[in-house]
Amino acid sequence: MSFVKEFKEFAIKGNVVDLAVGVIIGGAFGKIVTSMVNDLIMPPISLLIGDKGFVNYYIPLSDKVRAFVAANPTASLEDTKKAGPVFAWGNFATEVINFVILAFIIFLMVKAINQLKRKQEEVPVVEPVPTKEEVLLGEIRDLLKNKSL
Repeated sequence: MSFVKEFKEFAIKGNVVDLAVGVIIGGAFGKIVTSMVNDLIMPPISLLIGDKGFVNYYIPLSDKVRAFVAANPTASLEDTKKAGPVFAWGNFATEVINFVILAFIIFLMVKAINQLKRKQEEVPVVEPVPTKEEVLLGEIRDLLKNKSL
């Protein structure tokens, strides 16, 4: 079997196509969750803890950065990073919240899909009930068998 033919069979298999679709949808869904966290959840939290914005919370790790922050108390995380190393815990916390929400939503989706699969498996297969004609024909067949013996 040629390499191209093997690759074609591999690429056309349902699992590979399903995986590709899942990756594309997952990427788009990840952007939705990121927007939800950054635009809907974190702003009220930032309002409660300060005007700086939660993502911009950090700890300066050098004297140079501390001096920069003292001179520029409203500097953003990006501006402060240019001055030197920082421990960006606010950004990390935002990413953790993002991950937890995304993982929880995926868990709920998988749980719902598994429940649907279980319901489909539980549906009993109903044997068709023979019609009156089929019963009568079966009796005639049995009588003819018994007479010919």
